Amino acid sequence: MKLQGKVCLITGAASGIGAAIAKRYVEEGAKVVIADLKADAANAKARELTDMGPGEAMGVVMDVTDEDAVNAGIAKTVEAWGSIDVLVSNAGIQIVYPIEDFPFSDWKKMLAIHLDGAFLTTKACMPHMKKQGGGAVIYMGSVHSHEASSLKSAYVTAKHGLLGLARVVAKEGGKYGVRSNVICPGFVRTPLVEKQIPEQAKELGISEDEVVKKVMLGETVDGEFTTVEDVAEVALMFADFKTNALTGQSLPVSHGWFMQ
Repeated sequence: MKLQGKVCLITGAASGIGAAIAKRYVEEGAKVVIADLKADAANAKARELTDMGPGEAMGVVMDVTDEDAVNAGIAKTVEAWGSIDVLVSNAGIQIVYPIEDFPFSDWKKMLAIHLDGAFLTTKACMPHMKKQGGGAVIYMGSVHSHEASSLKSAYVTAKHGLLGLARVVAKEGGKYGVRSNVICPGFVRTPLVEKQIPEQAKELGISEDEVVKKVMLGETVDGEFTTVEDVAEVALMFADFKTNALTGQSLPVSHGWFMQ
């Protein structure tokens, strides 16, 4: 098993992409921390994955925008399992408006969850990874780490920012064996994306079917959504990679929407 005994903390892991990554890691023998705002959902997912095995999981309540909450969650993880080998900064939300209508409070909320959350969890995990001589920091970016779409100024800005953070982590962590990468999925049909379909249809004045076929999947090679399983396989590859050869790199997972 590729992650036998490795301690992996995944934010926003009670559902969606984070839950799929957690499942894949547990299948490979990892000890997975389900870090989520919702205690009941985190604990339920942890029980489900532990029952599945062969790895195990535990739930931790974490608001990634709160430094004290992040530090407490990391401390609980290290107290329980002794280390942190893999961080997957996955927690995120979506809010869409034209720039001139974008509430500043929502702009700040988006950047806090996506960027502050990535920074705070990285800051808390890096000392443990350096001390033990290695680790993997994985950020959940997006095709919008490289591209732009209408109505998503805050999201695109945040996802672009993760590329810069990952590159700095790669530079600072390299000599300690700490690697960093950004996974850049295309549209994945999670509840977060389902919510966007009617919102974008309203804002753009088109049908929901047109949002899916033209806006979300129009640039793919096959008209297919990326799946949570697609993303989880890439997250497994980065978590298990043995050297610094790929550190600082991003990888689109988008059915050909964005190619680099």
